[in-house]
Amino acid sequence: MTHAPPAASGLLSRALADARSPRVPRTVPYLPERAFPWGEPGLHPAGAGGGVDLDRVLRLSLAAPRNTSGRLRPVASAGGLHPVRAHLLVGPGCSLPPGRYAYDPCAHRAHPRGHAPADAPPGAVVVLTVTAARTVAHYGHRAWPLLLLDAGHAAAALALAVAPGDVRVSLDADGEELAAAAGLPRAADRQTRWPGVEPELPLAAVWLPTAGESVPATAPLTAWAVLPCAVHPLPQPGADNAPPRELAAARHLLAYMAAGSDCTWHPAARPAPVTDETLRTRRSAPPSDLAHPPAPDLLARVLATAEGARPDGPAWAAAVGGDAPGLLTTAGLLASGDARPTLAHWAAGQRWIGTAGAVLAAHGCPADAPPSLIRRSHLAAGYAAGVAQAHATALGLRSRPIGSWLQADLGAALGDAPGHDWIVHGLVLAGPADPPLPAPPPLPGKEERP
Repeated sequence: MTHAPPAASGLLSRALADARSPRVPRTVPYLPERAFPWGEPGLHPAGAGGGVDLDRVLRLSLAAPRNTSGRLRPVASAGGLHPVRAHLLVGPGCSLPPGRYAYDPCAHRAHPRGHAPADAPPGAVVVLTVTAARTVAHYGHRAWPLLLLDAGHAAAALALAVAPGDVRVSLDADGEELAAAAGLPRAADRQTRWPGVEPELPLAAVWLPTAGESVPATAPLTAWAVLPCAVHPLPQPGADNAPPRELAAARHLLAYMAAGSDCTWHPAARPAPVTDETLRTRRSAPPSDLAHPPAPDLLARVLATAEGARPDGPAWAAAVGGDAPGLLTTAGLLASGDARPTLAHWAAGQRWIGTAGAVLAAHGCPADAPPSLIRRSHLAAGYAAGVAQAHATALGLRSRPIGSWLQADLGAALGDAPGHDWIVHGLVLAGPADPPLPAPPPLPGKEERP
């Protein structure tokens, strides 16, 4: 494993402190979404083959739902800016012919980008990348943690769509290997090889082995990483119309955090109540629908799902009000008292959180955390929130992810040493509103009026 020089590590720690600070981002003109950059004619993911059904998987995860005014995924997407893209590395045993593809979620088409290697493992690998410009234009110096969270949500969406099954997720694969496998330029070559094209920064991967076969012992990215890139994207004028310093910093930090890490593949599970219909109908609820407390047993189930989705990620706790306010974990009471008003203040001043039904918070990621831990903490928090949100939907609960957390030093608030236990992500939960009481029967002898 390679290690970055201290200067780069210091830059990252300062950027993390800045992202957690109350400094208000600069406002810039809204950047519209750009056209899909891959020009080759797209194939329908259903194709003519069998095995891994990429049509179903992508429709349940990354495809733009019908009649949603252009919104791509139905849940968290960094303020609805949709920075995550997917590259499909398709081997034998899939509904698409073997090859490398770029996926267009609006058209639900896979655009060919080259042939598969002769030794491609059966099944498919989905490499998830992010484009930073639109998110940076809106969130400025706070953008790069949101990009990590959003990539985690996208990885969860894919894993949920595949499961139950033998699916694997990697949130720590080396960025250079991910780029090579997806046929993207190395970080140092992006501007020279593809001028005028907004860089895609690879962050995570989901491996979909062929059903009924054992997971191959060989790493799924190795065979793909030696292939050259056969198809280049179309240039996009104005691809960098965001604050140049903040945009360059976000790209540099994301590439740096993904460099030199050892790849591990973790199995993914889908909570038992979650069905395909759950994934089709899940949505992030508006704040006005999130004030009713969830039933305690349902809250406990969703909290357990968040804690168990990524054991290598941050811890989770739930803030509740009512007659017994407190901060709960699956192991018991972490602190007594109503933490929701404090969480509302920390969540970039979103006051409605102070009276929300319950607030799940992922916490950890010390101020001096190494790059690999910062990356994994945010990706895993987004992943766990995505799985928990699907579980909540299946249980009839409403939910909404909360990505921006400022000065949210939970450890210090609970009396521990400052700087060691920060909130990195949140998920608000609420139960359905109580049904209206039936009208009383009319009094005897009185006329009943509508």
